[in-house]
Amino acid sequence: MRMASAPNAVVSVHNMLTKEQVLTLLPPWLREGLGTLRQHHGGNLYLSGGSLRDLLLGRQPHDVDLTIAAGAVALAQALAQQTGGTFVLLDATEDVARVVHGGLEVDISSFREGTSNIEADLQLRDFTINALALSLEGLLEGEVIDMEEPLACLDPTGGLTDLRQGVIRMTQAAVFTSDPLRMLRAYRLAAVLGYTLAEATQGAIVRQRQLISRSAPERVAAELNTIMSSPRAHTAVAAMAKSGLLFEIIPELAAGAQVEQPKSHHLDVLAHNLETLRQSELLLARPELGFPQCSAAMRAYLAKASNILVLKWAALLHDLGKPATWSQDVAQDGRITFHQHERVGVELVQALAQRLHWSGRQTERVCLLIGQHMRPFHLLNVARQGELSLKACIRLVRALGKELPGLLVLAMADARAGKGEERPEAMEEELAQLVMRLEEVQTEHVLPVQNSPPLLDGRDLIGQLGLEPGPVFKQILTAVEMARMEGMIATRAEALHLARSMVLAK
Repeated sequence: MRMASAPNAVVSVHNMLTKEQVLTLLPPWLREGLGTLRQHHGGNLYLSGGSLRDLLLGRQPHDVDLTIAAGAVALAQALAQQTGGTFVLLDATEDVARVVHGGLEVDISSFREGTSNIEADLQLRDFTINALALSLEGLLEGEVIDMEEPLACLDPTGGLTDLRQGVIRMTQAAVFTSDPLRMLRAYRLAAVLGYTLAEATQGAIVRQRQLISRSAPERVAAELNTIMSSPRAHTAVAAMAKSGLLFEIIPELAAGAQVEQPKSHHLDVLAHNLETLRQSELLLARPELGFPQCSAAMRAYLAKASNILVLKWAALLHDLGKPATWSQDVAQDGRITFHQHERVGVELVQALAQRLHWSGRQTERVCLLIGQHMRPFHLLNVARQGELSLKACIRLVRALGKELPGLLVLAMADARAGKGEERPEAMEEELAQLVMRLEEVQTEHVLPVQNSPPLLDGRDLIGQLGLEPGPVFKQILTAVEMARMEGMIATRAEALHLARSMVLAK
């Protein structure tokens, strides 16, 4: 699997780090605490794993990974008590714990599986680029002299070479059988770093992909979310599809393979879903590709990490309901249709979200975009046949709320992913114009009403019209709000008149 390269990371890898570089990762509270406690706990401490890897790549590590021969949990408990940090037991059996203090997470682990030295421990790690360590001997107690003095890394598996060459390579054959989640982690590292999976590592994933079912859903979801949040999600997901790992996790996507689409499309359903994800990433990187007059509101939406994650999931899964709704209309020369595929897609995504233990909020947002993803195209069809009404635009804007920019980017990605011979020639230009119209309606008609006190509320319906609370309340208040957004009413008296007329008409 070849990912987009990460040239800055690759060329900046060195065999050694200076004392100053290492100490920037260790705040004074941590150095002082570890320096004091080592006198009682003994044993050398090593900086290891992802934090050392990121230092070597010139990236800022988000946490600190430390390894000690034995007694990691006891050391972490003492460190938390001494520094006022929070102790978190991660794995009592493997002797791994965490200390959280000052916004920093410090993970401390003992040598794995009873190994007696750090080199043997490193050889049991997942990938060579994570099987690196650096002794902290002499860096924790007292004043450190000669800050430019180089510190050599321990590298028993060739991780430094793989860092330079941009390769994700398993350390040994049993890597995935001991922890199947590592298969997904391989693609996550490739996506985040822009690296390549070694051929043997890729082959092992193909052979052992079914083992992923043993991994906890929460851990699977966390890895997938990190992949989807990276700027190379499409490349990683496409590679996962090629190896078959993707379909072990989301078999619903596999159902789209070789499912023919109308002539407005040039790809089958599976390939189209993947291409829509790719197009969404292109638009996220350069919104002007689809929106020459990209608004500040859309740019602000696309700058938020949680929105990017939701949008990419919606792009990948937006046509999940097509295989189950595929049909050919004999009366229209065998035209292929997918009636209500967005509704079926929402049901499938809800089941997927439940399997992966997504948060309720993530599920709700992804399903909203998928459930509504055809509406911009329906509006385009209406606009081609005549003038698009203000009411139709308001309805869509109200239905999406703050997710409107996400829906519009999804629609553009969807359009760009379909290049069939019967696709409307000016589809993207028409969609860009619709986006401008919807944003105008949101700014001039919808938001001013939503940000103002309502003309009527439930108490008015009870006191003025003598109604009993029930479903009719929502119908009336929605109609009043819609009429106000359309400019048909502007006062409380006019709102009461409209409400009264609705009651009399029932």
